[in-house]
Amino acid sequence: MDIRDRNNVRIVGRQDGPTVVLAHGFGCDQNMWRLVVPALAEHYQVVLFDYVGSGGSDLSAWSQERYASLDGYALDVIEVCQELSLERVAFVGHSVSAMVGVLAAQAEPERIGSLVMVGPSPCYIDNGDYRGGFSAQDIDELLASLESNYLGWSSAMAPVIMGNPERPELGQELTQSFCATDPDIARVFARTTFLSDTRQDLKSVSVPTLVLECTQDVIAPREVGAYVHAAIPSSRLVTLDATGHCPQLSAPEATAQAITEFLGSLE
Repeated sequence: MDIRDRNNVRIVGRQDGPTVVLAHGFGCDQNMWRLVVPALAEHYQVVLFDYVGSGGSDLSAWSQERYASLDGYALDVIEVCQELSLERVAFVGHSVSAMVGVLAAQAEPERIGSLVMVGPSPCYIDNGDYRGGFSAQDIDELLASLESNYLGWSSAMAPVIMGNPERPELGQELTQSFCATDPDIARVFARTTFLSDTRQDLKSVSVPTLVLECTQDVIAPREVGAYVHAAIPSSRLVTLDATGHCPQLSAPEATAQAITEFLGSLE
């Protein structure tokens, strides 16, 4: 199977520049990055792709067995890098993809040279002293609602996840993105995402890492950003002057600037 077609791979920007790989989160696709791509493309070769099951990917390649684990998504990342002969890339992962990047770097460390984690969460469920933002009951109810009526869940939850109620067009875009995802695939991806616990994997991160958080984020509250930052000795924590879980849409200039300043400091 052609990996470029399977994952709807697109390459833009400077062919002679360092490579940045942009990875989307649950219910989204590469289009979510469109507002930050122009700024990044001025300095970098930018690789965009869709996970199998998302966006313009080849849905026939989707397997419940493979994608019932975050390792399946990490394998997508690795195979895209292998196909393009990429090494030491800057991997920018939004939401659950932040941890997918950690797993990909763990599996093939020569592929990932640095990490940018946008709204990361290694565990969504509160556990002892750890605060992930949700109780186990919260997540059970979220998944039950999603599984019984995915389109209704999307219409209700997407604006909450996006935040910025004064800009309803943002919530509408995320709703449309969620609703464009096959419900059966979305149910599996949601369980994989919201039941994941990759806190121990943070210890494996040895590359320079930027943790980007927003001032208010219902999916990845600031306690989570502080936890991730503390768990990765080589990390920097930057709090964007933005709200919601998708700053690449709600505050693209600030997001692009934070990424380019971090990557520029590594050159």
